[in-house]
Amino acid sequence: MRGANPIDDFTVTAADLSYIGEDLQRPECILAERDGSLWSADARGGVVHIRPDGTQNLIAQAHDDRFSATAVEAQRFTSGTLPNGLAFDADGSILISNFGTDRLERMTRDGQSEVLLNQIDGQPIGKVNFVLRDSKGRIWLTISTRITDWMAAISPNITDGYVAVIDEKGARIVADGFAFTNEIRFDAAEDWLYVVETTGRRITRLRIGAGAEVLAREVFGPSDTGGFIDGIAFDAYGNLWGTHVMTDRIFALTPKGDMRVILDDTDPAKTAELDAAFKADAITPDLLLAHGGTIAPWFASLTFGGPDLRNVYIGSLRGTRIPVFRSPVPGLPMVHWHD
Repeated sequence: MRGANPIDDFTVTAADLSYIGEDLQRPECILAERDGSLWSADARGGVVHIRPDGTQNLIAQAHDDRFSATAVEAQRFTSGTLPNGLAFDADGSILISNFGTDRLERMTRDGQSEVLLNQIDGQPIGKVNFVLRDSKGRIWLTISTRITDWMAAISPNITDGYVAVIDEKGARIVADGFAFTNEIRFDAAEDWLYVVETTGRRITRLRIGAGAEVLAREVFGPSDTGGFIDGIAFDAYGNLWGTHVMTDRIFALTPKGDMRVILDDTDPAKTAELDAAFKADAITPDLLLAHGGTIAPWFASLTFGGPDLRNVYIGSLRGTRIPVFRSPVPGLPMVHWHD
């Protein structure tokens, strides 16, 4: 963190975007590789591999058309197979947190699949949202809620999300009581694990000990960022970038926790309507579905990629292609970047 912050005065508009991929279904999370390949979660039951030349193919555990065939839109996001957060395992296979089947799964690059985890302490794990592998080979995952219909958990009064880890000791919960746990990321030193609390509208960080135990827990940045956070990613300077889902905004928190808005695709009137309903604990599926931007509705994640890690790819829940823009600073390389 030397010199001026590269994101000082940096903003992006719709005119700065290009797009990759086509006819994607629920491209919530995106993995990038050094060769330029992208791997996008897809509601047909797996991932879409987008090659550097732009060609793409679906790799599915078992092809599932329910997402596109379901007439009631709210049911698309609460049932069936819904591959959500992705991570590469050490052997290159894909770890899938399946938000529809409530399981952590592993799929090879030719579509062979197995269930890694569906219970902890003899109980169903709940709505598994995201998965992350660290440099020690440990697998971290988040469970947003123990409520089966996750839209019912979009409430200021529910804090049943948790963070779990899988290591040589097995699977266990390491921290509980989060407001809809979503994406997680380690800082460069892997000292702190940053945890999105979507309905808390904040980021909490956990100081992690050698045995994966939590040594400290604190809010990082604003106690309310002004929207429902979904995805986060670090850049090489130490800024933590994030997305606001449903109101569709990209922001960044500086190393000191100051917030900067980078891309804003919000409708102020609709945002105010959604905020008021949330504070009154009156969110409904129809209200949620009435909101979203014009670029790729329901921003869900962002991923740094490209040969210099300066391409920023935006994942979404309701888009069909992937917006991309250039960053003034490279992203922090993921563990798989040098595998």
